[in-house]
Amino acid sequence: MKLYDFDGMFDEKLSEYIAKNSGKYKEEEWEDIIPKLYKKFGDTVIKSIGKTPREFYAEMTDAELVRSLKAHIREGVPVSEFLCTEIESRKLAESLIPMLDGTPSEREYAMNIIGSDDRAIKKYMQILAATDDEDLKNRCADYIKEKADLVVDDALENYRRGVDKELMCEIMSRSVVRNEDIFEILLKEFRGDVENIPMHASYLAAYGDERALPYLLDKIDEEGISFIEYQELKFAIEALGGEYEKERDFSSDPYYQLIKGKSPDAVDLFAAFPDIIKKV
Repeated sequence: MKLYDFDGMFDEKLSEYIAKNSGKYKEEEWEDIIPKLYKKFGDTVIKSIGKTPREFYAEMTDAELVRSLKAHIREGVPVSEFLCTEIESRKLAESLIPMLDGTPSEREYAMNIIGSDDRAIKKYMQILAATDDEDLKNRCADYIKEKADLVVDDALENYRRGVDKELMCEIMSRSVVRNEDIFEILLKEFRGDVENIPMHASYLAAYGDERALPYLLDKIDEEGISFIEYQELKFAIEALGGEYEKERDFSSDPYYQLIKGKSPDAVDLFAAFPDIIKKV
């Protein structure tokens, strides 16, 4: 399969264009011009190929497009936006899912194109539960949360087995279909994990079950909570349709002082970095 570095070709043409128009445009104008030039390049016939970049990929079969993507990655030939756009337009998620088990580069391109397609959600859950890469876990979780109901049973099972319990709670909290087991778990974690009250309050807010209101109201009324905890609890209460109007004094709370700029340790950034002021 013949591979073409369309981005490299464009960069050469762009360099020539910039040289010819040096000083004609400001930097911010170039930021608008370059994407337009790239789009125009996609519809420009490349003499050595006899086709435009878009036509080159449009004439490929689905299987050829996927093979081309893999070959570009394997051979280190830059993958152009024209190839990715053609694959996306044909909704080839199912054909790309095997690439999620490939090299890091293959997985990266596959995830970028697949996104949160329904057909990949279970695979994302499998990857999340198997990898030690925190960035990869969180990225999979972000996609899964968009379609949490597709894997809610898997999330429950993983939680019960002690696999990434925090992420599983976050995923379950995004479930739309009501499930008594999920509510009980989210409530138990909120009541039992005193070190992470804001996080678990946010899960209850996201889940949207009003039965959590009495527990949130009891917690926010405690004297020992911090300003950060208070803020997240109040948000969760309001998200569930409740109210908390009691006046509280957090003036001695270090988080409150920092946020309000009253901390004795607070730094005046403008005074500390006078050179920045001159450049702004």
